[in-house]
Amino acid sequence: MNEMAFRVTSNDGTTIAYDRNGRGPAVVLVGGAQDDGAENAPVIPALAEHFTVYNFARRGRGASGFTEPYAVEREIEDLDALIAEAGGSAHLFGASSGGALALEAAAAGSAIDTIAVWEVPYAVGDDIRPRFEEYVADTRRAFDAGRDEEVLELFMRMTGASDDNVAARKAAGKQTAHWADSVALAPTLVHDSLFLNHYQLPADRLATVTQPVLVTTGGPITVPYMAGLPSDFFDRAADELADLLPHAQRETLEGPDHVVDPQIVGPLLLRFFSSEHRGVREVLREDD
Repeated sequence: MNEMAFRVTSNDGTTIAYDRNGRGPAVVLVGGAQDDGAENAPVIPALAEHFTVYNFARRGRGASGFTEPYAVEREIEDLDALIAEAGGSAHLFGASSGGALALEAAAAGSAIDTIAVWEVPYAVGDDIRPRFEEYVADTRRAFDAGRDEEVLELFMRMTGASDDNVAARKAAGKQTAHWADSVALAPTLVHDSLFLNHYQLPADRLATVTQPVLVTTGGPITVPYMAGLPSDFFDRAADELADLLPHAQRETLEGPDHVVDPQIVGPLLLRFFSSEHRGVREVLREDD
């Protein structure tokens, strides 16, 4: 479990764990699927010289608490509590499903300055919609029956893992605490599907986002563990987002993996968030 030093209390009394590093305007890092904050942590050094970086574990993950019943609004309230703790406004970087949460918070009116998202997993295209609808239904049934390990395995198979690969990863994970930790996070996969609108891009809501948004991907999928998805899966969603959002900048980077590479993403985030000092909307217009 990713231990964190600080705590803030959300609106429903749930304790949210976070780390704080650096000094300057606030940047909040929002993690994606199966992440307790560890995957975004390597981005912190790239930002901490110029920003105060808040990296948190979303509810139900790591050192953060969880209060039933789950609702998308509670996750937005968690962000609001952290933003209040950070001084009342913040830039947001959301990786994968964390990007969808950041955008939903902006649409709900959270005090967000600018937003950067990385490979948000909306399932765009009639060729993949049936698969994702089946996945959402299957994981919901497994979740309702308390079969958390099955929820995790369904997620792995949906992205492209074979039965042999799932068995091998399970066997390797059971040699350490990794598999048990992953199973403990499995219910959050069902939560993710809710605020991801069952992986269908919520065009009407996101069209109301007024903040500047940097939409990034790492290009075609090449990693074996995501071989079950179309190679342009993340680019499809990013292109739709960039067309939909009123103030969007679209960037494709040389990213070898879906997990954020701080050497690639860090400098871009630093430039984007720093552009606020001379008016980020002006900077976006210059880049068009």
